[in-house]
Amino acid sequence: MVIKTVELEVVCGVTSKLPDTELPEVAFAGKSNVGKSSLINGLMNRKSLARTSAQPGKTQTINYYNINNAMYLVDLPGYGYAKVSVKEKEKWGQMIENYLHSSQQLRAVFLLIDIRHEPSVNDKQMYDWVVYQGYDPIIIATKLDKIKRSQVQKHLKMIREGLQVKPKTPILPYSALSKQGREEIWNLMDELMGFNQPAE
Repeated sequence: MVIKTVELEVVCGVTSKLPDTELPEVAFAGKSNVGKSSLINGLMNRKSLARTSAQPGKTQTINYYNINNAMYLVDLPGYGYAKVSVKEKEKWGQMIENYLHSSQQLRAVFLLIDIRHEPSVNDKQMYDWVVYQGYDPIIIATKLDKIKRSQVQKHLKMIREGLQVKPKTPILPYSALSKQGREEIWNLMDELMGFNQPAE
């Protein structure tokens, strides 16, 4: 995908009605501070399209990014952030569930996991929950630059086993610093969307 235009087109809060879109969508989910905003900015070659924050739990809305008027990248609220009240968490959970249930155009859910650590209880719940909703999450292992190259395979195995992912589930390592993994993620998204141009 050669990115010509990117626009944050729709922002949905807890009470908003989700839009009926006509373009294919991919959704990105991940716990707070896993590097979701950095990944989205990296994928779109933009520095600050998605707001990165040192304060976890910042994304409290569902954000639809229109790319080339050809697809939407949908950023779901971060989960598992401790300083948010149970009530807030439930609201976000309902928003995500509502989205997964009602989107007619959703082609895939990408679940971001920090490559440095074993998947948390929240990660495992999120993975199982997305599967329960009828999707096979594709895993993006973020923060690749934070571990030694010799450790990568061991950590990917730790994620695979920790989440008990289905066989053949892609796990794509990604570094926000070097953008390593960007092309692999785009190639997979292009394939899912039926676009077959190479990433720029």
